[in-house]
Amino acid sequence: MKENSDKRNELSSVSENRKRKVDNEEDELDTPSAFNPKYRVCPYLDTINRPLLDFDFEKLCSISLTRINVYACLVCGKYFQGRGTNTHAYTHSVADAHHVFLNLSTLRFYCLPDNYEIIDSSLDDIKYVLNPTFTQLDIRNLDKSEPKHSRTVDGTLYLPGVVGLNNIKANDYCNVVLHALSHVSPLRDYFLREENYAKIKRPPGDSIFNLVQRFGELMRKVWNPRNFKAHVSPHEMLQAVVLWSNKRFQITEQGDPIDYLSWFLHTLHRALKGNKTPDSSIIYKIFLGEMKIYTRKIPPVDLDDTQKTLLLATEEYQEKCEQSNFLYLTCDLPPPPLFTDEFRENIIPQVNLYQLLSKFNGITEKEYKTYKDNFLKRFEITRLPKYIILYIKRFTKNTFFLEKNPTIVNFPIKNVDFGDILSMHNRDKLNNTKYNLVANIVHDGEPNKGTYRVHIFHTANGQWYEMQDLHVTEILPQMITLTESYIQIYEQSAD
Repeated sequence: MKENSDKRNELSSVSENRKRKVDNEEDELDTPSAFNPKYRVCPYLDTINRPLLDFDFEKLCSISLTRINVYACLVCGKYFQGRGTNTHAYTHSVADAHHVFLNLSTLRFYCLPDNYEIIDSSLDDIKYVLNPTFTQLDIRNLDKSEPKHSRTVDGTLYLPGVVGLNNIKANDYCNVVLHALSHVSPLRDYFLREENYAKIKRPPGDSIFNLVQRFGELMRKVWNPRNFKAHVSPHEMLQAVVLWSNKRFQITEQGDPIDYLSWFLHTLHRALKGNKTPDSSIIYKIFLGEMKIYTRKIPPVDLDDTQKTLLLATEEYQEKCEQSNFLYLTCDLPPPPLFTDEFRENIIPQVNLYQLLSKFNGITEKEYKTYKDNFLKRFEITRLPKYIILYIKRFTKNTFFLEKNPTIVNFPIKNVDFGDILSMHNRDKLNNTKYNLVANIVHDGEPNKGTYRVHIFHTANGQWYEMQDLHVTEILPQMITLTESYIQIYEQSAD
């Protein structure tokens, strides 16, 4: 009996020793070292050149132009395919002695041509620049706490969320819209966390969802507190726009921001599986309002009074009412004066914002002409959204050319009361009708060859910024009201 128990003890101690040895070997394999074939300590980490790294551009191989299995060379910043022998990345590593590569889809680092994985916490900042992530707490603190300036690799200070967007050729009209939307807090918060929209089921082969992903990536890069540079290039985002608008909006040709904004919001809504109900997507939850449109037909001018009276009694000439949704409100400017004053100068006319908004009070009638009939329409707003987009119609196109109306709109920046244009019945239904301006898009110069800039309000520090492509400057709120406003975004007041 004693002999059997001794044998058992010996066997168990041998098996324990073997187990320990295997565990130690596994630990050694998981520990980076110069002799570990799986994770070796890479001697080339000091060759990484962070100022040259730019992950804003399309992730495709710079030689074969393929999107599959693309690696970024962390020494020169170029993209190459593959890491096996005879691939472009392998050839580049041998020819130029650039050894450290990052897989752009798996976010894993490799040393070529030796082809081993690098595990090193000093590379986490590169991972974060390629794919910034935000926790719920980070997002909650974006507007609450006093914002901290971040420092780029070259020592430049920048404020996350207030960074320039690169103008590739003539995409300033897109940049101003993207800047403005990045400061609509609920929209920004939704797109900063990828899991908010990652679970939306899409039919097979539906690639319009790329637009949602690209917009989410851009939002995260704009608000990234650990960026390597103080600007972001919206290259991938704009390529998705060109593709999904069937080249209606181009990078190389200036377009109209309101056309782009309208198309972009509707396409995002559709890509997020939105339907006609008000809460079906984040876009409709934020921007969708409702109005009633009353339409009546006007009899032709050349008829006499008797004929007009008979026509007005028919069904066709009765007033019709329809319920409609809106994502933005179009405000019509009064026509500018045709003649110069006694000093031979054109006085730039001014108009009050409330005067423009009176179009939507349900009483003011406006005439609309088609090629054969004339109609009188009046608009009555029944539900105000959380964020109101106002489009001030500055451009009119006639048969020969495009004209710009230079009228200055006088508007308050805080506490704009949209309750003044609502009927008593609709006003009682809404608790809060006061709104504050958060973004103001401006057009400068001639109708066809002007430039666009945007003023945005940074909620955390209460400061206004003027942004024109890569140029970001602080601006006094009093200066904003003197500009030729084109599109404005108002946020419902919290008090």
